Amino acid sequence: MSVIDDLTSELAKLPGIGRKTAQRLTYHLLKQPPEQSRKLASALTTLADKVRRCDRCFNLTEDAICTICADARRDAAIICAVEEASDIGAIERAGEYRGTYHVLGGRLSPLDGIGPDDLTIPQLEQRVSGGMVREVIIATNPSMEGEATALYVQRRLAGYELTVSRIARGLPVGGDLEYADGVTIAQALTARRAML
Repeated sequence: MSVIDDLTSELAKLPGIGRKTAQRLTYHLLKQPPEQSRKLASALTTLADKVRRCDRCFNLTEDAICTICADARRDAAIICAVEEASDIGAIERAGEYRGTYHVLGGRLSPLDGIGPDDLTIPQLEQRVSGGMVREVIIATNPSMEGEATALYVQRRLAGYELTVSRIARGLPVGGDLEYADGVTIAQALTARRAML
Protein backbone atom coordinates (compact mmCIF):
# COMPACT_ATOMS: atom_id res chain seq x y z
CA MET A 1 0.00 0.00 0.00
CA SER A 2 1.38 3.43 -0.93
CA VAL A 3 1.65 6.41 1.40
CA ILE A 4 -1.17 8.10 -0.54
CA ASP A 5 -3.42 5.06 -0.15
CA ASP A 6 -2.55 4.82 3.54
CA LEU A 7 -3.54 8.44 4.24
CA THR A 8 -6.69 8.08 2.12
CA SER A 9 -7.69 5.00 4.11
CA GLU A 10 -7.13 6.79 7.43
CA LEU A 11 -9.10 9.87 6.35
CA ALA A 12 -11.96 7.65 5.12
CA LYS A 13 -12.37 6.37 8.70
CA LEU A 14 -13.51 9.82 9.83
CA PRO A 15 -17.27 10.34 10.19
CA GLY A 16 -18.90 11.80 7.09
CA ILE A 17 -15.82 11.21 4.96
CA GLY A 18 -16.19 8.65 2.20
CA ARG A 19 -13.41 7.17 0.09
CA LYS A 20 -13.70 9.79 -2.68
CA THR A 21 -13.68 12.72 -0.25
CA ALA A 22 -10.71 11.18 1.57
CA GLN A 23 -8.87 10.91 -1.73
CA ARG A 24 -9.66 14.56 -2.58
CA LEU A 25 -8.37 15.63 0.83
CA THR A 26 -5.19 13.62 0.36
CA TYR A 27 -4.49 15.23 -3.01
CA HIS A 28 -5.36 18.65 -1.62
CA LEU A 29 -2.76 18.17 1.11
CA LEU A 30 -0.20 17.14 -1.49
CA LYS A 31 -0.78 20.42 -3.37
CA GLN A 32 -0.10 22.47 -0.23
CA PRO A 33 3.38 23.49 0.88
CA PRO A 34 4.97 20.70 2.96
CA GLU A 35 4.90 22.97 6.01
CA GLN A 36 1.07 22.99 5.93
CA SER A 37 0.96 19.18 6.14
CA ARG A 38 3.51 19.25 8.95
CA LYS A 39 1.33 21.73 10.90
CA LEU A 40 -1.67 19.44 10.47
CA ALA A 41 0.35 16.40 11.57
CA SER A 42 1.68 18.32 14.58
CA ALA A 43 -1.83 19.45 15.57
CA LEU A 44 -3.09 15.85 15.38
CA THR A 45 -0.16 14.59 17.46
CA THR A 46 -0.69 17.30 20.06
CA LEU A 47 -4.41 16.48 20.16
CA ALA A 48 -3.70 12.80 20.78
CA ASP A 49 -1.05 13.54 23.41
CA LYS A 50 -2.74 16.30 25.41
CA VAL A 51 -6.51 15.89 25.31
CA ARG A 52 -8.08 13.64 27.92
CA ARG A 53 -11.37 13.11 29.74
CA CYS A 54 -12.29 15.34 32.69
CA ASP A 55 -11.99 13.37 35.92
CA ARG A 56 -15.39 14.63 37.07
CA CYS A 57 -17.70 14.93 34.04
CA PHE A 58 -15.80 13.14 31.22
CA ASN A 59 -15.78 16.22 28.98
CA LEU A 60 -12.70 16.64 26.79
CA THR A 61 -9.97 18.75 28.37
CA GLU A 62 -6.24 19.24 28.63
CA ASP A 63 -6.41 19.36 32.44
CA ALA A 64 -7.58 16.96 35.13
CA ILE A 65 -10.79 19.00 35.53
CA CYS A 66 -12.40 20.78 32.56
CA THR A 67 -13.04 24.53 32.54
CA ILE A 68 -16.80 24.04 33.07
CA CYS A 69 -16.35 21.89 36.19
CA ALA A 70 -13.68 24.30 37.48
CA ASP A 71 -15.92 27.37 36.99
CA ALA A 72 -17.22 28.40 40.44
CA ARG A 73 -19.99 30.43 38.75
CA ARG A 74 -21.59 27.20 37.49
CA ASP A 75 -24.41 25.61 39.48
CA ALA A 76 -22.96 22.23 40.47
CA ALA A 77 -26.36 21.13 41.80
CA ILE A 78 -27.66 20.80 38.22
CA ILE A 79 -26.11 18.22 35.88
CA CYS A 80 -26.96 17.92 32.19
CA ALA A 81 -26.21 14.38 30.98
CA VAL A 82 -25.24 14.27 27.29
CA GLU A 83 -24.20 11.43 24.99
CA GLU A 84 -20.93 12.90 23.72
CA ALA A 85 -18.60 15.77 24.62
CA SER A 86 -19.48 17.42 21.30
CA ASP A 87 -23.07 17.84 22.56
CA ILE A 88 -21.85 20.26 25.23
CA GLY A 89 -20.90 22.80 22.55
CA ALA A 90 -24.43 22.82 21.15
CA ILE A 91 -25.93 23.49 24.58
CA GLU A 92 -23.33 26.12 25.44
CA ARG A 93 -23.99 28.00 22.17
CA ALA A 94 -27.56 28.61 23.34
CA GLY A 95 -26.12 30.61 26.26
CA GLU A 96 -28.93 29.66 28.66
CA TYR A 97 -27.57 26.76 30.70
CA ARG A 98 -25.38 27.53 33.75
CA GLY A 99 -25.12 24.09 35.37
CA THR A 100 -22.50 21.38 34.89
CA TYR A 101 -22.40 18.37 32.58
CA HIS A 102 -21.86 14.64 32.54
CA VAL A 103 -20.74 12.93 29.32
CA LEU A 104 -22.20 9.44 29.12
CA GLY A 105 -19.77 8.38 26.40
CA GLY A 106 -22.44 7.22 23.95
CA ARG A 107 -25.87 5.68 24.15
CA LEU A 108 -27.24 2.22 24.80
CA SER A 109 -27.23 0.23 21.60
CA PRO A 110 -27.47 -3.55 22.04
CA LEU A 111 -27.14 -4.09 18.27
CA ASP A 112 -23.75 -2.36 18.39
CA GLY A 113 -22.75 -4.17 21.58
CA ILE A 114 -23.00 -1.03 23.76
CA GLY A 115 -24.53 -1.78 27.14
CA PRO A 116 -24.78 0.11 30.45
CA ASP A 117 -21.27 -0.98 31.47
CA ASP A 118 -19.84 0.79 28.40
CA LEU A 119 -21.19 4.18 29.50
CA THR A 120 -20.36 6.42 32.47
CA ILE A 121 -23.74 5.91 34.15
CA PRO A 122 -22.21 4.51 37.39
CA GLN A 123 -20.02 7.62 37.64
CA LEU A 124 -23.11 9.83 37.19
CA GLU A 125 -24.85 7.88 39.93
CA GLN A 126 -21.81 8.36 42.16
CA ARG A 127 -21.93 12.14 41.60
CA VAL A 128 -25.61 12.16 42.51
CA SER A 129 -25.15 9.96 45.60
CA GLY A 130 -23.36 12.75 47.46
CA GLY A 131 -26.72 14.48 47.95
CA MET A 132 -25.59 17.82 46.54
CA VAL A 133 -27.32 17.43 43.14
CA ARG A 134 -30.93 18.63 42.92
CA GLU A 135 -31.58 17.99 39.20
CA VAL A 136 -30.26 15.84 36.38
CA ILE A 137 -31.34 16.95 32.92
CA ILE A 138 -31.11 14.11 30.41
CA ALA A 139 -30.14 15.53 27.02
CA THR A 140 -29.69 12.43 24.88
CA ASN A 141 -30.61 12.51 21.20
CA PRO A 142 -34.25 11.82 20.26
CA SER A 143 -33.41 8.48 18.62
CA MET A 144 -34.55 5.04 19.79
CA GLU A 145 -31.17 4.49 21.44
CA GLY A 146 -31.18 7.98 22.98
CA GLU A 147 -34.66 7.43 24.40
CA ALA A 148 -33.67 4.02 25.78
CA THR A 149 -30.59 5.58 27.39
CA ALA A 150 -32.68 8.37 28.92
CA LEU A 151 -35.15 5.87 30.36
CA TYR A 152 -32.33 3.71 31.75
CA VAL A 153 -30.63 6.71 33.40
CA GLN A 154 -33.96 7.85 34.84
CA ARG A 155 -34.54 4.41 36.38
CA ARG A 156 -31.00 4.29 37.81
CA LEU A 157 -31.52 7.67 39.50
CA ALA A 158 -35.07 6.96 40.73
CA GLY A 159 -33.97 6.22 44.31
CA TYR A 160 -32.29 9.59 44.84
CA GLU A 161 -33.85 12.79 46.19
CA LEU A 162 -33.63 14.86 43.03
CA THR A 163 -35.53 15.85 39.91
CA VAL A 164 -34.76 13.95 36.72
CA SER A 165 -35.93 15.88 33.67
CA ARG A 166 -35.66 15.43 29.91
CA ILE A 167 -34.97 18.19 27.39
CA ALA A 168 -38.06 19.13 25.41
CA ARG A 169 -38.36 18.01 21.83
CA GLY A 170 -40.48 19.43 19.07
CA LEU A 171 -40.56 21.89 16.23
CA PRO A 172 -37.53 24.07 15.55
CA VAL A 173 -37.88 27.84 15.45
CA GLY A 174 -38.54 28.83 11.86
CA GLY A 175 -39.74 25.35 10.90
CA ASP A 176 -42.95 24.73 8.99
CA LEU A 177 -45.55 22.26 10.26
CA GLU A 178 -46.11 20.86 6.80
CA TYR A 179 -42.49 19.65 6.61
CA ALA A 180 -42.28 18.16 10.11
CA ASP A 181 -42.57 14.42 10.59
CA GLY A 182 -45.34 12.89 12.69
CA VAL A 183 -43.11 11.97 15.64
CA THR A 184 -41.78 15.53 15.91
CA ILE A 185 -45.30 16.97 15.84
CA ALA A 186 -46.47 14.46 18.45
CA GLN A 187 -43.55 15.35 20.73
CA ALA A 188 -44.21 19.07 20.25
CA LEU A 189 -47.83 18.56 21.26
CA THR A 190 -46.88 16.49 24.29
CA ALA A 191 -44.30 19.08 25.44
CA ARG A 192 -46.68 22.03 24.94
CA ARG A 193 -46.95 24.71 27.64
CA ALA A 194 -49.44 27.39 28.54
CA MET A 195 -49.09 30.79 26.87
CA LEU A 196 -48.68 33.61 29.37
